[in-house]
Amino acid sequence: MANMSSKDRRKARVRRAIRLRANGRPRLSVFRSGKNIYAQVIDDTTGHTLAAASTLDKDLKIENGSNQQAAQEVGKLVAERAVKAGVGEVIFDRGEYLYHGRVKALADAAREGGLRF
Repeated sequence: MANMSSKDRRKARVRRAIRLRANGRPRLSVFRSGKNIYAQVIDDTTGHTLAAASTLDKDLKIENGSNQQAAQEVGKLVAERAVKAGVGEVIFDRGEYLYHGRVKALADAAREGGLRF
């Protein structure tokens, strides 16, 4: 990866995204900002969001949205909403983020909440 140009890295990322979305199962997509974390379950065949949760949700009442504990709460909530919407199995889309820290905490909590991936 060290010898790849930025153009090659971009192309590789687009290829991974296309491969991920062509699977057919709903996708649990994660977006992590400096202050908050967001998760949504997306059906790529129709382009609709089936369930979503974030640290900005009024249901959670989180003071600090940029820690692992907040990510766990979001993971549990998005799993609960997805199961309620009839989704049991998803593909995990971590985007450009490493599977570590808040992203891993959200994924583990979503698994505990009933999602399989």
